[in-house]
Amino acid sequence: MSDNLKREVWRNFGEQQHVFLATIEADQPRVRPVTLIHLLDKLFVATSSNDAKVKQIKQNPKTEFCLLIERGEQKGTIRAECIAKIVTDKKTKAHLYEKIPFMKEFWKNPEDPGYALINLQPVGFEYMKLGTTQALKIKP
Repeated sequence: MSDNLKREVWRNFGEQQHVFLATIEADQPRVRPVTLIHLLDKLFVATSSNDAKVKQIKQNPKTEFCLLIERGEQKGTIRAECIAKIVTDKKTKAHLYEKIPFMKEFWKNPEDPGYALINLQPVGFEYMKLGTTQALKIKP
């Protein structure tokens, strides 16, 4: 795919957006709404360290999310296959904690043991442009 199409996909990500994230528990997919954070040219999800999705990612890092794109009456989607990694870098965790206001509602500080940060590394996208019905497969 062209670099222009890849850039078009990435332009759809704001700093924060709601997506549906799927993980795997044994042989069963589990889907839930999460806030996807796009910062430092990466994608992240902040969550509780004892949340089921953290346990599921430790067992199987393959994940997928779906973002609904809407502009007026037109709709499209971005599905992203990802490899998820639990972030252990204190500097990255602190930077996101300070930059994203809602985190302070859930955790005392970036060192709070209840605060987990997940990095979603896309390995492929399925992009349905606004107003179309044909999805395009794109490798990042």
